[in-house]
Amino acid sequence: MTSAPTLAELIANAEADGHDHSATEKSTGLLHLHNHAAGSVVWFPTWKTFRGTADWSEAVETAGAELTTPEAADAQAAGILAGELEELLKSAAVSGDAAAFASENLTRHLTRTWALGDAAARATGRDPFTAGAISAAFEGYPYEVYAQDGGVFASSLFNDIIDARRQRALAEEAARKALKPVSRKAQKNAARKSARR
Repeated sequence: MTSAPTLAELIANAEADGHDHSATEKSTGLLHLHNHAAGSVVWFPTWKTFRGTADWSEAVETAGAELTTPEAADAQAAGILAGELEELLKSAAVSGDAAAFASENLTRHLTRTWALGDAAARATGRDPFTAGAISAAFEGYPYEVYAQDGGVFASSLFNDIIDARRQRALAEEAARKALKPVSRKAQKNAARKSARR
């Protein structure tokens, strides 16, 4: 009996496969995004592929240990998911290189999210392998975590990570402009207008 591959092994094999991305997707069960800013390809697992790796059981057990009450497992998982997403986007906003940050953190966040959903399903007595079963932990989550095998989740999250850095840069620029010293001419004009009132 052969042991299940790790996610790191699958991704390393995909990266070594060359440029036929469609063939690599079929042979590995991974999907990919083009990180145009970095000129690279980002490989990530489908949620089904993740469940077939050696990493899945440990990830679900770790997540399950954080869910203290079966009756509240979905609500606890939802709270953890919301907090971790907020932290991820905050970290992305202050990263020096948004494209590199997205590449480094995408798979980790996807798999953590799926593991929490599976852990919540188990804790509440649902079978995480039931086709079409979506954990109630995802009801308020802003992404479709299983759509197109996780491809919708990955591309949406990837774009949001990139946008977090861009939005911060725009906010910083607006703040700089707001703090620009007012010219003497503008001050005199304001004083004249004020005197006329």
